[in-house]
Amino acid sequence: MSETSATPAYPVGLRLDGRRVVLVGGGTVAQRRLPALLAAGARVTLVAPEATPSVEAMATAGEITWERRAWRDGDLADAWYALAATDDAAVNAAIVAEAEARRVWCVRADDADRGTAWTPATGRSDGITVAVLTSGEHGAAGRDPRRAAAIRDAVVARLGDGTLGAEQRGPRTPGVALVGGGPGDPDLITVRGRRLLAQADVVVADRLGPRDLLDELPPHVEVIDAAKIPYGRAMAQEAINAVLVEHAKAGRSVVRLKGGDPFVFGRGMEEAEQLAAEGVQVTVVPGISSAISVPGAAGIPVTHRGVAHEFTVVSGHVAPDDPRSLVDWTALARLRGTLVLLMAVENLGAIAAALRAHGRPDDTPVAIVQEGTMATERRVDATLATAADRAAAQDIRPPAVVVIGDVVAVGPTAP
Repeated sequence: MSETSATPAYPVGLRLDGRRVVLVGGGTVAQRRLPALLAAGARVTLVAPEATPSVEAMATAGEITWERRAWRDGDLADAWYALAATDDAAVNAAIVAEAEARRVWCVRADDADRGTAWTPATGRSDGITVAVLTSGEHGAAGRDPRRAAAIRDAVVARLGDGTLGAEQRGPRTPGVALVGGGPGDPDLITVRGRRLLAQADVVVADRLGPRDLLDELPPHVEVIDAAKIPYGRAMAQEAINAVLVEHAKAGRSVVRLKGGDPFVFGRGMEEAEQLAAEGVQVTVVPGISSAISVPGAAGIPVTHRGVAHEFTVVSGHVAPDDPRSLVDWTALARLRGTLVLLMAVENLGAIAAALRAHGRPDDTPVAIVQEGTMATERRVDATLATAADRAAAQDIRPPAVVVIGDVVAVGPTAP
């Protein structure tokens, strides 16, 4: 093969399921290439005297066959595809030569232009594989892998958020997707959640979902406000369930956009059960829970080596002395780790009193983060003894996350 051939590469997708692939070299190149080969179902033989810990772990787990030795002529027998990835140029050249003689396509990691195949910049989104190869004015010698990676990333990102290809997808599948929108910042919704939003006919949105994303929806999308304002106007859960069922049965693609994660104090399972009982297809898209993300964004780790080995997330919408409470506050007070309270602004005083009464020290650090991850985020620091008064004095309102424990005093943003 001419190294300066001006002819472009011929793109093709290799079907490697059950077929032998030989990878020579156990370094970082192997570590990067192996997952995709295994995902394609290839029977991979690794030839290398040494390997990185991650590659060795794949061999130990039986995912690959590892020949712990240097490459020798004949190793490509019965192979369908090969990768020359050693740190010795002469060895790589010999591997390519054998591949040429055996009519085996071979990628050469240290000098791609001297191989018989190239590895494209590859990405995947919603069942679509994007593979990008570039070449300059002089063919193979002008390949630009950085440009290929940049183009791949741009295409995959647009496929992921639904801004590319959403209108060409054809008929949508009726059903409901319970999408966790994350803590509020629109950039913190998952790629899958954003893509489903772009494909929706109807969006039933909570107040705590990422509101900015609603403005990006096409004009034909119907947005239904299912806001549950604490201690104020609310749409009954039964009415929300009925709306979801109605639109799904009418053949529409429905997204139930919720704050945080659908199953973390989000009543997502109630909705899923009702939809399943009505024969409606349900997809659950997990979201980033505010219980972890909001403290993190405010500079508070919910766990920290030598400080907290556990964290507990509790709903504070019911006071400790309320007969409906399912929380063992006595046990919580005895824990030494981090306590994260959601929906606890109204009952913060009662909760702090219960924890103190059962042994949690008065000087336990407390941080209250209102509207975490949003432009309006603010943090108020206190102790367990002063938290309720500080929250009232600072006019803290929902949504807010309360973090109790020594982790509050960890990090550069600690008081």
